[in-house]
Amino acid sequence: MGSEGQLKLPVFDLTKEDLKPGTNSWLSTCTSVRQAFEKYGCFVVLYDKASDELHSDVFGSLKELFDLPTETKLRNIYEGKPLKGYVGQHPKIPLHESMGIDDGSTLEGIQSFVENMWPNGNEKFCKCLFDYANVAEGLDKMVVRMMFESYGLMKYYEEYIGSTNYLLRLLSHKAPEQVEPQLGFVSHTDKSFTTVLHQNHVNGLVVETKDGDWIDVDFSAPNSFVVMAGDALMAWSNNRVKSPNHKVMMNGNETRYSLGLFAFYRGILQVPAELIDEGHPLQYKPFDHLALLNFTYSANMKDYCGI
Repeated sequence: MGSEGQLKLPVFDLTKEDLKPGTNSWLSTCTSVRQAFEKYGCFVVLYDKASDELHSDVFGSLKELFDLPTETKLRNIYEGKPLKGYVGQHPKIPLHESMGIDDGSTLEGIQSFVENMWPNGNEKFCKCLFDYANVAEGLDKMVVRMMFESYGLMKYYEEYIGSTNYLLRLLSHKAPEQVEPQLGFVSHTDKSFTTVLHQNHVNGLVVETKDGDWIDVDFSAPNSFVVMAGDALMAWSNNRVKSPNHKVMMNGNETRYSLGLFAFYRGILQVPAELIDEGHPLQYKPFDHLALLNFTYSANMKDYCGI
C-alpha cells in the first residue's frame, strides 16, 4: 500500500551564490546529492538559470507543437534509433504524446527538428528550445560533477562529459475525461545515465521508493527541475544508485507539458575500480550505452550486462 502525500523527495537549491567548487557549501551539497541519488534515485532541484519568460515561452511553444496535425508530428522519425521519434495515439496510454530531438542540446539538432515540423521555419520555437536545453545541460553537468566528486572520481569526469550527448524529449499528457486519476505513462526506468525533467504548472510525475511506496512529485514552480538516475548510472555506480521506477498519473482538467533531457554516453561504460569492494562486488560487465537502447526498451540491465 502506497503512502502518497506523506513522502517527499529531497529538494536542493543549486543557485546559492556561495555554491562554488572547493567551498564548504559545495562539498556538503555534493555529499547530499550523492546520498539522495543512493536513497531515492532522484530529487528536486531549484535552479533559476531559466527566466520566467523562457519558462513561459517554452511551454507556449510546446502547446503550439502538439497542436500540429498528427500527420505532421509523425514526421518525427529517427531511422535505426528506437525511442527517439514520435510516440502517441497508443490505446494503452491515450493521454500521452511525445517527440524526440537527437543531439537535443545542439542548435543543429533543434533546427533539424524544427525544419521537419515547420518547413517555413519557426525561429521563436528554435531559440527558446535551444536556450532551455542549454540550461538543462548545465544543470546535468553540475549534478554529475557533484556526484563524481563525492565518490572521489573526478579523474573520470572530463572524459565522461566529453563523450556525452543528449536526447531532448518533448511530452504532452492530456487531462483525463473522467474524475479519477488516469495513467498518463506506464511505470518504467530510464535508460539514460541521468535525466533532467522540467514541466509546466501541472503535476503528474509519481516515483516509486525502494520500499514500494509512491511519491507524488511537486515541481510545478518555474525554477524547479527533477534530476533522475537512469539504468546506465545504476550500472556505472555498481548498484549504489538505483534507477527509480516512475510513471505519470493525470487528473484535473489541464494538459501537462514537460521536457526531458536524457544523457547518453557514446562509448563503453564500466564500473570504476574504486566502486568495487567486498561490500559491493562487481555487478556489471562493461557495456555500450547506446547499444542498450537497441537491446529493447523492456530489457533490464542484468539481462544486458549483468555478471
